[in-house]
Order: sequence, then structure tokens, then C-alpha cells
Amino acid sequence: MATTKKTTPRKKTAATPAVRAQKAAPSSLELAIFSMDGGKVGTIALPDALFGAPWRSDLVHQVTTAMQANARQNRAHTKDRSEVSGGGKKPWKQKGTGQARHGSSRSPIWRHGGVTFGPRKERDYSEKINRKMRINALISVLSRKAKDDEIILVDKFSFAAPKTALAKSALLALAKGSAAASLAAKKKNAALLALAGYDGNAVKSFRNLGSVATEEARNLNPVDVMTHKYLIIENPEAAFAVLLARAKAK
Repeated sequence: MATTKKTTPRKKTAATPAVRAQKAAPSSLELAIFSMDGGKVGTIALPDALFGAPWRSDLVHQVTTAMQANARQNRAHTKDRSEVSGGGKKPWKQKGTGQARHGSSRSPIWRHGGVTFGPRKERDYSEKINRKMRINALISVLSRKAKDDEIILVDKFSFAAPKTALAKSALLALAKGSAAASLAAKKKNAALLALAGYDGNAVKSFRNLGSVATEEARNLNPVDVMTHKYLIIENPEAAFAVLLARAKAK
């Protein structure tokens, strides 16, 4: 006869007040706001909803690889025997020639014939990304950037006309003011400039700088943010409001 063994439930140990406080109140960061000349004009607290999330490598990897797959263009394409030109006439009669029988000169075993099992452009590499996954991955990347001191805030980029020289001098001033030496020294993927709204003069001014890319704050995505070392946010109050609206709509 089988005997059942009684097990006494374990008592849950209550968390200490310090641990509870640490879990309940995430630490908010404050960053300086710079002008185009590299001077400090103020400070702002980073919203915890955007910059206080933990690093989720699995989610970020899933979203970024799916976005790269969606941007993939399928160019490789080979023609099968129905697509190559010619081959409508039977090369020779079925019997009596002493040669093997053939029905078309565009058979895959013939020179200039069709390709068997070659790559086709009909293949679809796209993957579905849920809206909540996309915004949570972006928030995780933004939080990691803030933790690594790779976010620079600028009050306003104002260009009376498109001028690459002014954009380069502004970049050098920001690198000096924010103590980010690689911002000006890095020759590729140095910074992503998130504009509060579309500014044609600013976009054209930074377009000739190969190390800087421009994008509107409402269009930020994890791939672009992770590709560049620094994230420069113009007009942080307006940019944060747009990103918070995206986070609430998930």
C-alpha cells in the first residue's frame, strides 16, 4: 500500500523595506541640455517610462532581426524552362537519329536552358512584429543608451540655410561640451539625430556628414538607435511627449 507524504508549505519571507523601495521607485536620471554652440542651457529629468526599463536582450534581438528581415529585398532570381527564350521546336525527331530523345532545347540539362531549383524572387522574408513588442524594444534600447551615457540633448538646431560647415561645427561643439570625444572622431555611425519635427535645412546640413543620420523622433526604431553610438535628441520636451504618446498607445 502506497503511503503519501505530507509536505508543509514554506513560509514566504517578507522583503525588507529597502528592497521594496528599490523595486517600487526606479531611479530617474537628469541630463544636461546643450545649445548648438556646446554650452549648457539647462537640465531635464528623463522619464522613467522611456529611460527606466530593464535591458531585454531577447526582445531586442527578436524585434531587430524581424525589422531587418522586413527590409530585406529579394533580388536573386533564376529562370526556369518556361521563362527562358526559345526552345519551342523539338530539336530532332523522336526516333531514328541515334541520339537521346529531347523535346526542347531549353531543358535544364541543355546549355542555355532553364535552371532547376534556383533562387526565386517570390520568397517572402517578412516577419510580423506586434506594436507592443516594437515599442518595448525601443524603450529597452533607450534605457540602455541612457545608462551608458550615450544620449545628448540639444535645445534647438537652427539653420537659416543648408550648410554642412555649420553642421560640422555644431557637432564639434557638442562633442566638446558633452565630453563625447568619439562623436566627432568616429567616421561611421557616430550619432543619430532625432529631430522634434521635420526641418529641411537641418536634414540637408547633416546629410553630407557620413557619420550622422537624421530622423524624426516619432519615427525612432531600435535598429537605427542601436546602429549609431550616440543619440542626439533635439527639443527633448517635445520629443519625450511624442515617445510617451507612442508608449501609452501600445
